[in-house]
Amino acid sequence: MTDEAATALQEKIHRTIPLSRALAYRIVELGSNHITVEAPLEPNVNIHGTGFAGSIYSLGMLSAWALGSHIIDLAGQAAALVVAEASIRYRAPIRETIRCRCVLDSNQTEGFVTQLSTKGKARMDARVEIGREPAAVLQASLYASRTRSG
Repeated sequence: MTDEAATALQEKIHRTIPLSRALAYRIVELGSNHITVEAPLEPNVNIHGTGFAGSIYSLGMLSAWALGSHIIDLAGQAAALVVAEASIRYRAPIRETIRCRCVLDSNQTEGFVTQLSTKGKARMDARVEIGREPAAVLQASLYASRTRSG
């Protein structure tokens, strides 16, 4: 994937989700079925000097949503994408740059795109690993519905 696609997606997110700017959300890698996102610890720190749980959750959710949005764009579809359900498990404190990684298998991606194009709606489950080992894991279900043009 080109850096242009990552830059365009990051700008779209900063423009439409203002919180992403405050988090210093940055896409560092983007492919057809994966994304890696980073944010510095400093604007996302808690009273203990570790990653703030709300920031960690938000960064993980933005990672899953961004990948879903990118997959929809690659498929040439116009669709609204929302979070249907999400949960996170915090395993260890984060003391450095917050790094989120979301990878979908190709069957999952293809099934999502096929459902969206044939049925006009689709659901996708995503797992985002955050920090080392990982320090947190976010599970999200995203729902897309094709929008009508014109």
